[in-house]
Amino acid sequence: MKQLKGRDLLGTADLSTAEITGLLKLARQLKTKELEIECNKVLGLLFYKASTRTRVSFTVAMYNLGGQVIDLNPSVTQVGRGEPIEDTARVLDRYLDILAIRTFAQADLETFAKYAEIPIINALTDLEHPCQILADLMTVEECFGSLQGQTLTYLGDGNNMAHSLLLGGALTGLNIRIAAPEGYEPKSEIVRQAREIAGGRSEIVVTQDPVAAVEGAQVIYTDVWASMGQEDSAEGRIPLFQSYQVNQKLINHADSEAIILHCLPAHRGEEITIEAIESDRSRVWDQAENRMHAQQALMASLLGWD
Repeated sequence: MKQLKGRDLLGTADLSTAEITGLLKLARQLKTKELEIECNKVLGLLFYKASTRTRVSFTVAMYNLGGQVIDLNPSVTQVGRGEPIEDTARVLDRYLDILAIRTFAQADLETFAKYAEIPIINALTDLEHPCQILADLMTVEECFGSLQGQTLTYLGDGNNMAHSLLLGGALTGLNIRIAAPEGYEPKSEIVRQAREIAGGRSEIVVTQDPVAAVEGAQVIYTDVWASMGQEDSAEGRIPLFQSYQVNQKLINHADSEAIILHCLPAHRGEEITIEAIESDRSRVWDQAENRMHAQQALMASLLGWD
């Protein structure tokens, strides 16, 4: 993956189909220990949002590469006191080899990338979550042997997860159906971009009908109904989203071998039932583990390795 050396990953569509295929292959090789990579570099984690899986998986992934990690908690650094992004980016560029940022506005991430020469990774913004999608694609491929021709149905809020799933599916031939209540659909420009990328090679569907969306699907995917920063509206969303809950009644409409995914954290009893997330169809824990392997492959590729 030498073609990724020195680049940023700000969104899913920054990658080509061939590059995603290469990253998934590398992630599998790292997971099975078929390949070991030494990359003595320093990763910075600048997280303005709370994190468990992203923080830990990036940290362990860099340790597995033989590198080091610095946690740049905004509460104990000057970025939390309003230092301009332009200044922070240029200083961190002198200290670090690579920087993963978890923040709210996509524009802030893009500003970091503009003023820093080191690779910048989107570790989640309100617009996208590309690292999660790499792990999701890896998990689906592990379960079915291929992405092309499979159908993934996402149920719930048309948020950053929905956006990256649309783009990731379009790039890999995975059919994507998004079922969301009226007014909570993914951004129309992202849907349009996904359809342009797919070019008819995969199905990109947005609907308000959860049953139709799940019909015959190989993958059922959900996320919390209110993302970080939307806590004030969480209670009011419950009645609007109730019919999109991943439960046995809805699962029965999917393929008989369908798997269940959730990017976590889960609000059990809201977007997914306890029975569903704990069932033998659930691949949620494999999906969470694959964050580490996919991000290890990504960082090795962005940093360059021989």
